[in-house]
Amino acid sequence: MEFLHATDGDAIRILIVSAFPIGAWGLEQFVAAQHPRLEAVGCARSQDAALACVIATPPDLILMDIDGPLGADTIADLTVVSTARILALTGSEDTEMQDSLMLAGANGVVHKGEPIETVLKAILRVHQEGIWINREAAGRIFLGLARSQGQSASDPEQHKIARLTRREREVVEAIAGDASATSRALAERLNISEHTLRNHLTAIYDKLDLCNRLALYAYGNRHGMVPTQDRAERSAPSKKGGGSGG
Repeated sequence: MEFLHATDGDAIRILIVSAFPIGAWGLEQFVAAQHPRLEAVGCARSQDAALACVIATPPDLILMDIDGPLGADTIADLTVVSTARILALTGSEDTEMQDSLMLAGANGVVHKGEPIETVLKAILRVHQEGIWINREAAGRIFLGLARSQGQSASDPEQHKIARLTRREREVVEAIAGDASATSRALAERLNISEHTLRNHLTAIYDKLDLCNRLALYAYGNRHGMVPTQDRAERSAPSKKGGGSGG
């Protein structure tokens, strides 16, 4: 385990977690090349070392290589002791495994086959908006959340939903309709500023006992809080034959 110097200014504080020395070194070089936007505050090679790092030098974001002994269990344990957002890196094409990382608490997953610029883009998106996910993956993860949580009692949830203002309901519908949309796109769609959107989300999370946009996406879909057009499309029977998705 290695502790690096602390950050200053508005740099995103990064903890690098990789069981592989060469992989860890490469990630350190990548983060160093992005200074002053990014700053490495530590490098951990094991779960125990990672847990010690987040306590001793709290990062803003954990960049984790999960191709090895580290995985969903490590992510779940880190979320218990740290509020840092987690971006997982993997060379696996297994979507079920990738989804399990998100269900365990990761804020995004980047495939190692992606261009290095994608890693930086994902770091910035996760830091700013809390999630890096495409719509297809969001749909799969929503089904996983629904299965794991089972049928929830409707009355308590309806009571929570009733506390939302009209505008807050519109925000929930917008996110439930498209989990991959950026904050800027959502704000433009709702004709509000990004600052106002963040304020609405803070209030929504508090009223619904949620912690992030992925959880809100799942919640909105589970309780039918999706735009009317999307609801109609999802309930319509699929056509057999030569149609193609778009």
